[in-house]
Amino acid sequence: MDTDGTHETRPPRVGRVPKPASPPAPGLPPKPSHAPTAGPTLGDWLRHPRSSDGPGVWTYGHVPRAGEEPERTPTRQLISGALISLLAGVLLWSLLWNGYLGGFWLWPLYAFTPDDWNHDSFSVVTSYTWYVLVVTALAVGFGRLGRWPELLRRLIGSRALRAARAAVPVPAAGSEEGGPEDPARWPQLRAAGLGDAAERLEAEAGGGRMNDVDYARIRRAWDSVRVDPSRMRAFADAVRDKGAGACVHPSGARDLPVRAARHDLLARQVLLGAVEDGARNPYSRRGTALALDPDVLGTSLLAVGPSGTGKTGRLVRPVVESLSLQALAGQAAVVAVGAAGAQLGPDAAFDVVVRVGDPASVYDLDLYGGTTDPDEAATLLAEAFVGDVPGIDVRRAATALAQLLGPFRAAYDRFPTVPELRELLDQVPTAFDTLRRDLAGQHAMLRELDARARQHGAPADPGPALADRVALLDRPAFAGFFDTTGQGRPFSLRALEHPIRVRVDLPERGHADASRMLARLLLAQFNAAAAARTDRSLFAFLAFDDASHTLTAETVRGVQRLRSAHAGVLLTLRTLDDVPEALRTPLLGAVGCRMAFSGVTTWDGKRFAEAWGTEWVETRDVTHRTVFADQPLTRLMHSFRKLVTGKAVTTDAVTVRQVERERWSASDLAHAVPPGHAVLSLTSVRGERAAPLLVRLAGTS
Repeated sequence: MDTDGTHETRPPRVGRVPKPASPPAPGLPPKPSHAPTAGPTLGDWLRHPRSSDGPGVWTYGHVPRAGEEPERTPTRQLISGALISLLAGVLLWSLLWNGYLGGFWLWPLYAFTPDDWNHDSFSVVTSYTWYVLVVTALAVGFGRLGRWPELLRRLIGSRALRAARAAVPVPAAGSEEGGPEDPARWPQLRAAGLGDAAERLEAEAGGGRMNDVDYARIRRAWDSVRVDPSRMRAFADAVRDKGAGACVHPSGARDLPVRAARHDLLARQVLLGAVEDGARNPYSRRGTALALDPDVLGTSLLAVGPSGTGKTGRLVRPVVESLSLQALAGQAAVVAVGAAGAQLGPDAAFDVVVRVGDPASVYDLDLYGGTTDPDEAATLLAEAFVGDVPGIDVRRAATALAQLLGPFRAAYDRFPTVPELRELLDQVPTAFDTLRRDLAGQHAMLRELDARARQHGAPADPGPALADRVALLDRPAFAGFFDTTGQGRPFSLRALEHPIRVRVDLPERGHADASRMLARLLLAQFNAAAAARTDRSLFAFLAFDDASHTLTAETVRGVQRLRSAHAGVLLTLRTLDDVPEALRTPLLGAVGCRMAFSGVTTWDGKRFAEAWGTEWVETRDVTHRTVFADQPLTRLMHSFRKLVTGKAVTTDAVTVRQVERERWSASDLAHAVPPGHAVLSLTSVRGERAAPLLVRLAGTS
C-alpha cells in the first residue's frame, strides 16, 4: 500500500542492484538482499500473445469469443433428460442380463471364444470383459442421448475450467523463445545490421536491467531511425554506451514512482475493468477485460457521474498514469488538470507541476498560451473570460482585447500582466496615456487604441465584463503569477511538441470562479496548440478531473477537431447540468467515447439514451390458456394435477417479434447500474464502434 492509498501494480521484473545485507539479529532469519519482484519477466511479457476483435479490448492474452450466444438448454431439462436416459439404460441392461430379450447380445462372445475355454479361467475373464464393453457401449449411447457431458460441465462449472486453461500462456506463432522472431532478441535491429546493439539490449533484458518503459522507449527511438536513417549512428552509439538507458526521457526517469493500475506499454493500453457477464452486454464481449488506449482516447471521452462514484480513482488517474508512462517512452504528452489535492499522482510522476495560487509553486502558467500573435491571444482570452456569459459576443470581446494587446506588445515587446490588463480595460487615464506616449509614431497601433477608447462605455461594449473577469485574477493570492516580464518560469501548452508530463492544480476551494476561468483557458489553449503542432507523432492529451462550467460553444467545436490532430481530451462531470443546456447535445456528439457512472439522474440518463440510440431485439410474448377437458378421465387427471401443483392445466402460446428498443433507457442508467460500475461506449479514430457496455471498474476509489 502506497502513501497515497493506492496499490502498486509492478511492471515486468527489472534487475535490482543487491545491497550488502546487515548482520541478522540473534534468533531472526537473515534479511533479504533485494526487494521481492512480481509479475512476468520482460521476455515472457513480450512473447505473450495479443489479439483484439474490437475497440477497448485488453489485448494481452485475449481470446476472442463467438459472436452469438449458443442455445442454452435449461439445467432442469438437462437433469430430467439425463435421469430418463439413465433409467432407460438401466432397464435395457436389466432386460439383457435377465434374458428377457434373448441371448443375441452374447453371440459375438460365443463366436470368438474357443470351445475348450468354456470351463477355464480365461472364459471368466473374457465374459466379464464383454460385459464391461456392452455396459460401456450402453453408457456412451444413452449418455449422448441424455447429454450427460453437457450436464457435468454445467454442474462442475466450465467457467473455472476455462479460467484455469486461460492462465496457461500460449506463445504466439513465430515468437518462440530464442526464435528468429523473438521480440526480446530485437530482430528488427539485427535485420538492419545492428547486431551488436541487439546483443547488448538482449543482454540487458536477460540480466533484468530493462523494464517495459525501456523497451517501449527504445522501440520508439528505432521507429524514428527508420523514418530518418541519418540518426542510425547516434542510435547505435547510445545503445552501445548506455544499454537499456539509451534515448532516455529528458527527466532521466525510466519509470513512474508508483503505478495504481495495470498497463501494457506494448499495446499502449491501461486496464480499466471487466465487461459484466450479463444479458445487457453483447455475448462476444461478456467477461472480457476492457482497456483504453490512444486509439479510442483520440476521439475524446466524456464521463458523467455524481461525487463518490470513483471518476478520479477509476478513470482519470489510470488514464493519466498510462499517458505519463507513454511520455517516458517518447510516445505522448499529457496535461492533467484538477483541484488542489486531487489524487492524480505524486509530484515525482510529473515533469512540471503548476500550483496556481501557491507561492511555493516552481512553475507559473502562461496566460497567453505561448503565442506572440495578439489576435490569437485575444481570441483565447475572450473564450476563457466571457465564453460562458450569456448575451456577450465572444468575437466582440476578442476584438476589444486585441485592440489593447496589439498596441501593448508593439510598445513593450511583451503582453501585459494581469494588473496592467485590468487597468487598460478599466480605461485608467495614467495607464492609457503612458501607453499612448510609448506608441509615438506607430499610427496603426494608435488607431487601435483610439478605437478601444471610443467603444468604452457603449451599450454593447464587452470591456466592463472583461474587466470584471480579469479582476478575479488580480487578487493577492495570485500575486506574482501570470508574469510576462520574464522573471518567472511560465508553462505554455506550446510544449506539447515534446513528451512532457504536466499537472496543473487549480485553487478550486478558495477561488472557484477563477479556477473555472483558468480551466476554460487551458482547454482553449490546448485545442489551439494541438492543432498548430507541426510534428503530430506524439499523442497529446488533456485530462480534466472536473470540467464543470468549463465548456463553451467554441471549445466544444475544438474538441471535435482534435481527432484529426492526434489529440484528445477527458472530461468528467458530476452532471450534465454543469454544461449550458444548448451545449449538452453538441457535447455528446463531439466526443466519441461516452461513460455514465452509477447514480446518474434520469435527466442525464435521457441524454445518454438518445446519444446511444436504439437497436432491434427479439421479444417473446407468452400467453397462458387454461385447458378444459371433455373426457371424464382427462378431467380427473387435470383435477389431480391441480390438487398436487395448485395450478390449473394450461397451454403456452409463444409469439416472437422483432422490436426496436433503446440500448440503455434513462431509467436503467439511473437505477440498474450497480455501484462501482459504469456504462461505456467507445469509438476509435478509425471509426470502429463498441456498443454501450456495462463495465465493472477496477482501480482505486
